[in-house]
Amino acid sequence: MTTSRAAMAAAPGELRPTAIDENHLGRMTLGDRGLEREVLQLFLRQTAIILDRIMGAEPPMAAAAAHTLKGSARGIGAWRVARAAESLERAAGRPAREAGSGGDDPGDLESAIAELKSASLEAGAAIAARLAVLLAELGAGR
Repeated sequence: MTTSRAAMAAAPGELRPTAIDENHLGRMTLGDRGLEREVLQLFLRQTAIILDRIMGAEPPMAAAAAHTLKGSARGIGAWRVARAAESLERAAGRPAREAGSGGDDPGDLESAIAELKSASLEAGAAIAARLAVLLAELGAGR
């Protein structure tokens, strides 16, 4: 887990974190570029579906959907998405009687949803750029 946490901070040789941890993604797909393409495309579709489910969902359903997205994001190295999904899962999983008590902001759930959307858009843009490269590589190899 230490390696993953280090990758969340910044990729080696880069000044800022990337939306997708390419080293982690490469390990998870065993360096298979075709599999990488499929996994990234699946993640994009799943993210859109899950975000749609979260919008207007009751908190328990939002928490369950966020949990699913958290696991998928961790699988491809989309660490910001994973952290945002985890925050949403916590905010939505908190019983209503606890919301607003102990310093909790009643807007936590809305803030968590907004952060998840933002992180997902960032990851989606990075994935789209990566898919363009992968498709070009795979097309050139034919």
